[in-house]
Amino acid sequence: MDIEAIKHHIKGLLIALGEDPEREGLKETPTRVAKMYEEIFEGINYSNDEIAEMFNKTFEEDILTDNDNIVVVRDIDIFSCCEHHLALMYDMSVTVAYLPKGKVIGLSKIARICDMVSKRLQLQERIGKDIAYIMKKITGSEDIAVLIKGKHSCMTMRGIKKNNSVTETAIFEGKFKDNFMLQNKLYNRI
Repeated sequence: MDIEAIKHHIKGLLIALGEDPEREGLKETPTRVAKMYEEIFEGINYSNDEIAEMFNKTFEEDILTDNDNIVVVRDIDIFSCCEHHLALMYDMSVTVAYLPKGKVIGLSKIARICDMVSKRLQLQERIGKDIAYIMKKITGSEDIAVLIKGKHSCMTMRGIKKNNSVTETAIFEGKFKDNFMLQNKLYNRI
C-alpha cells in the first residue's frame, strides 16, 4: 500500500471538493485517512490462499465426524467497503457453519478469516464466497455455509436512500446446498 500516494490523492480530493486542505481541521486529514486505509484495507495485501495459511489452526476431533454434527459461529461483526462506490457496508453480521471432516478449526480463526476477507474493496456476495473458499481449504470439508446480513451506505445514504434496507446473502456448499434441514438449522437458530 502506497501511503504517500494516498495522502497526495486525499489532499487532491479535498481540493476537488472545494475545500482548503490547509485549514486547521483538514491539515492532518490526508495522513489520518492514509493510516485508516492501511488498517481497514489490510485484507488487500493477502490472497485467499495466504489468509488460509495465516489462520490454519485445526485440531483433530474424531467425536465430531461420526455423523452430521454441525459447527456454527454466529454474529461475527464485520464491515467492508463497496467496490462500486467506496461506500461503507456496515452493521454486518456473518454466520459460518461447517460439518467437520476429521478436524475442527479454532473458533477465533473463523472470526479472523471473516474480518480479513472483509478488509478489502468488496461485494457482500464475494465476501461469502471468499470465506467459504478459505474454510474449505483449512477444514478439508466441502460442507460449508456462510450467511451475511448487512446495510450498505450506497443504498441508505445516497441514491434510493432506504435507511432500513438490509441485504442478506447465503452461500451453501456441499451438504448444505440441497439439505433444507441443515439450512433451516442456520436460520432457525439451533
